[in-house]
Parts: sequence; C-alpha cells; structure tokens
Amino acid sequence: MHTGNIPYLDFIAPGILAQSVLFVAIFYGINVIWERDLGIVQKFLASPTPRAALVLGKGFSAGIRSLSQTAIVYGLSLLLGVKLDWSPLALGNVLVIVILAATLFSTFSLIIACIVKTRERFMGVGQVLTMPLFFASNAIYPTDIMPGWLKTVSHLNPLTYVVDALRTFMLAGSTSTFGLGLDYAVILLTTIILIGIGARLYPRLAT
Repeated sequence: MHTGNIPYLDFIAPGILAQSVLFVAIFYGINVIWERDLGIVQKFLASPTPRAALVLGKGFSAGIRSLSQTAIVYGLSLLLGVKLDWSPLALGNVLVIVILAATLFSTFSLIIACIVKTRERFMGVGQVLTMPLFFASNAIYPTDIMPGWLKTVSHLNPLTYVVDALRTFMLAGSTSTFGLGLDYAVILLTTIILIGIGARLYPRLAT
C-alpha cells in the first residue's frame, strides 16, 4: 500500500490512537443514561449551571480519560520501532488533539443517548456508527486509494481530520494532507456545533 515515504506501521500508529479515542468516547453516553437512572441528571438540571457547560464538562472528562490511551499507543509504537516525534511542541499538540477528539465524539455520544434514552438502544446505535466512522477515514489507508464516493464520505468525516493532525505531529518527518489549519478548524467547529446540539437535548434525559 502506497503511503509515501512513511512505512505502513508508522502510518497506522496515529490511526490506532484515533481508533482508541473513538471507541472510548463513542460509548461515553451510556454513563449519561446511568446518571439519568440514578437521578443525577435531574440534580444537574436543577442547578443554575448552563447546559452547554454541563455538556462541555462531560466531554472534557472523556478527553482526560483518553490520555491513558495515548500513553499506551506511544509505548507500543516505541517498542515496535515507529519513528515518533518527541519534541515538546509535537507532544503538546497530540495531547490537545486527543482531548478535542474525545470531547467531539463523547458529545456526539451524549446526543445519541439523549435521543434513544435506553442502554439497549444506545449500545446498538453506538456499534452501528463506530465502524463506519473508523473505516470511512484515513486511519488505516490513505484517502488517495479510496473510490470517489468513499473519498467524499471521508472528507465529511471529522475522524479523518483527527487522524491527519495526529499523523502530522506523532510521526517524525510527516506532513499534513489537508493542512493543520483545516484539521483544527474542522475539529473545533464540529465540537462547538455538537456541544450546542447537546445542550439543547440534554434536558430531554430528565423527561
């Protein structure tokens, strides 16, 4: 598989990190359903805290938890001989991207939880969405080899831009396919939109 001047093992390392973050964050919404069943959501909603702040706080908590996935993937990559960029700037950007990505997908998960409201439905919907998000991205193969329709889907998939940014900062000598400005813009804009939607839907959990 043509991956430019990057060995394939190096190429997929950022994709595996993005996959780990996605899988952890996408099922974070089930915690919200548990909180609803325990009456915690009702207490949150009775407080004067803005709904957007509640959603953002939950997203950031998922981001902090995802940092352990970063340490594990970095450790395995080091053992396998992946050429990582250890500069403080690169490491800092990787941590920021991981937190933002986890916030994005956990907020998406919260929105799903607000709609389906039951653990059984949530698990089914979450599993249906996870694999298409992963495979319709550049995590395990470059977008250049995709058929036209899948390439279009990939460009609409925020995970593609997460992987591109991670690949740029994780690997020594790697360059961004889409541009880091676009990567960050897509991740931040998608996160903001999802937080806005989540803030409107979050009170529905109490009904």
